[in-house]
Amino acid sequence: MTTVHDPLLAEESGADVVGTATALLDAYRPDTDRFFASPTRTLLARGDGLPVPHDARPLTERVEDVLAQARADGLPEPVVMGAIPFDPSAPAALAVLGQVRQGPALGRDPLIALPAPTPEDITWGIRPVPGPDAYATAVAAAVRRMTAGEFRKVVLARALDLHGDSAPDVPGMLQRLARRDPRGYTFAVPTGAGRTLLGASPELLVSRRGHSLLANPLAGSAPRSSDLAEDVRRAAALLESPKDLLEHAVVVSAIGEALGPYCADLIVPERPTLVKTAAMWHLSTTITGTLNPVPASALELACALHPTPAVCGDPTDLARDVISELEPFDRGLYSGVVGWGDAAGDGEWVVTIRCAEAGADSLRLFAGAGVVASSDPVAETAETTAKFRTFLEAVGARL
Repeated sequence: MTTVHDPLLAEESGADVVGTATALLDAYRPDTDRFFASPTRTLLARGDGLPVPHDARPLTERVEDVLAQARADGLPEPVVMGAIPFDPSAPAALAVLGQVRQGPALGRDPLIALPAPTPEDITWGIRPVPGPDAYATAVAAAVRRMTAGEFRKVVLARALDLHGDSAPDVPGMLQRLARRDPRGYTFAVPTGAGRTLLGASPELLVSRRGHSLLANPLAGSAPRSSDLAEDVRRAAALLESPKDLLEHAVVVSAIGEALGPYCADLIVPERPTLVKTAAMWHLSTTITGTLNPVPASALELACALHPTPAVCGDPTDLARDVISELEPFDRGLYSGVVGWGDAAGDGEWVVTIRCAEAGADSLRLFAGAGVVASSDPVAETAETTAKFRTFLEAVGARL
């Protein structure tokens, strides 16, 4: 196998060919395929590839060894694709592949504006884990501990377990996610027998192209409104919210400190801007840098950052303990990292949010909120409910 770089599809060519990116989206099949779309490119890989083993060695070392093995097997341009869990010590769902089709970004393909297929008529039973009241109680407990000075921030998540009367339509859900936010990061990767992680994340953890680095942390959120005036008011209020600005600053500071040793220069703006998805407004900071003469790979940079305070908290180790105490489920791949990297070290790795894991007749959806000492438990619960909207609409279900 070799990496497929069709001249009409290659991002480097700059050609916007109508239908090339959406053709990759249309060609996706669960179980056998890995799909990743970003604002720079669309990737589709087919086949099992070479799995990255789970052992005591650092993940970056294991991936480098498998990439080297792939090249030794005659694959000139192998690519690693997949997902890394919230707990970096847990097994990752990564494989090295030699046949990867590449196209331009979905947002550059005019056909992405066509309507997605309507959700299948599936009756979904929905069970919150935990329920809204229990989640608000957990947020209140965290707020009390932060008020006492125990830690600065923690991200608390909750899940929705959906059970249907037929199998989830994974390709249809991926279509709806991609067409709802075509300029974001849409992904689908196999995670085990009959299981798929899929989602549409707004947040780039880090990307590398040559010596250039880009990170785009998001923290601090507000639900969108269908009323234009109210939507603008919410956006303006978010930009001035002391609670959300503090939450965002904690994340940006941690990312800047983690990336600094890898960079010859690093530009971190002083104030955030806004980005929007179909469901949410987010505070956003675009961090750029030039890497050292011998640059770290995109995956190495991602591992140095993960987990950021945007998905865990500050300080990290204590926040992780609080999450273990207050969340009644294992996050697994949620709030981990998903993306791709090549043998040269370039790649894109995004934060695994706005996602679900699909099984034979079930889905587990996830949503979280950053909690600081000034957080309101009712507001944080409402924020997670709003974040669930991204995937509930793709499924055709409602709370």
